[in-house]
Amino acid sequence: MNEGSAAVARATAEAIYRAESRRVFATLVRLLGDFDLAEEALHDAFRAALEQWPRDGVPENPRAWLVSTGRFKAIDGIRRQARFVAIDDVAEQVDAIPDDASPLDGESIEDDRLRLVFTCCHPALSPDAQVALTLREVCGLTTEEIARAHLVPASTVAQRIVRAKAKIRDARIPYEVPAPPELPQRLDSVLRVIYLVFNEGYSASSGSSLTRVDLSGEAIRLGRLLVGLLPEPEALGLLALMLLHESRRSARASPTGELILLNDQDRSLWNRDQIREGSALVEVALSSRRIGPYAIQAAIAAVHAEAARPDVTDWIEIAGLYDVLLRAEPSPVIELNRAVAVGMRDGPAAGLVLIDTILERGDLHDYHLAHAARADLCRRLGRTAEARTSYERAIALARQEPERRFLQRRLAELHD
Repeated sequence: MNEGSAAVARATAEAIYRAESRRVFATLVRLLGDFDLAEEALHDAFRAALEQWPRDGVPENPRAWLVSTGRFKAIDGIRRQARFVAIDDVAEQVDAIPDDASPLDGESIEDDRLRLVFTCCHPALSPDAQVALTLREVCGLTTEEIARAHLVPASTVAQRIVRAKAKIRDARIPYEVPAPPELPQRLDSVLRVIYLVFNEGYSASSGSSLTRVDLSGEAIRLGRLLVGLLPEPEALGLLALMLLHESRRSARASPTGELILLNDQDRSLWNRDQIREGSALVEVALSSRRIGPYAIQAAIAAVHAEAARPDVTDWIEIAGLYDVLLRAEPSPVIELNRAVAVGMRDGPAAGLVLIDTILERGDLHDYHLAHAARADLCRRLGRTAEARTSYERAIALARQEPERRFLQRRLAELHD
């Protein structure tokens, strides 16, 4: 292979690693039955690809090649350890690794990813461990990235992941999609984790970038897989919610990365295909007698998406839907969102009373969006001094640079 072809092969291997590594990893977990062994096999396979593809050419089915190579590398590694353990143990471990001679198609690889999601979200694991393990093993975030997203030390996240893997191994938690009778009771934790992954991609919790398209795209793919397996109203509602939010991605930031609020977005940039798909899913979800929080939130997002201009947004319907959502899932954040909607429906003074009630209770005291919402309502009421204080508090709490810059601009625009 000439130098130019070799460079293309190396670039192809690197591109496949970025796009496909977690899919390959999911299949290796199924074949090898161990997270750490699969991770090592994954990296061994890609190292082999970087060595062999520039020389021999890119295989016809790169993913299948990587899975097969990773499996053989793992078996070789187990056999090399034979001098440290009993031979019978080694033979038993190798024999337990399934043969991967059958072709690996896209469907089987996607099934492996869904198995991995259910394993990471097993109810035997704590909620914190479920989230950390899913972000690490399904989405490929580093321990440091997960720690920054959740404001905890990296060592804490690492301990959660290690303990979760040990729990899966020691409790012999099966790497599988649950049987149909077990699926409904397992669904809530999977939906919650998928939505947390989406939120981290749609609005990164910290750092210089407003969004992480890789994470939100991954969450939507997982949502589609879940709907295909279990078209329950809440699974449909979550997929609809993610699609409707994602439809606004192109309009949420300026070319220089500055945050653009919903009312100021260029709605011609909204993805109409995603809006149509999301709105159709909302209708199906709401037709069920079992309407849950994701379906209600998707209905709210659909009302926003269907408004051609900010001034024709149906705030009466949105506020009413927040009333329903607050009854279905009471929380201070939903109460805050309802207060903002009431402020749009009944005027800023009405919304401000509700937000002040939340903050006076001590809820959301360290939540920057609560102070940002209060600042905006005070600004609209001409209460400049209060607006300034609330903007300053929001800026101090904000961890995402585009949000901080936006709040600083709003603060600078205030006039006594």
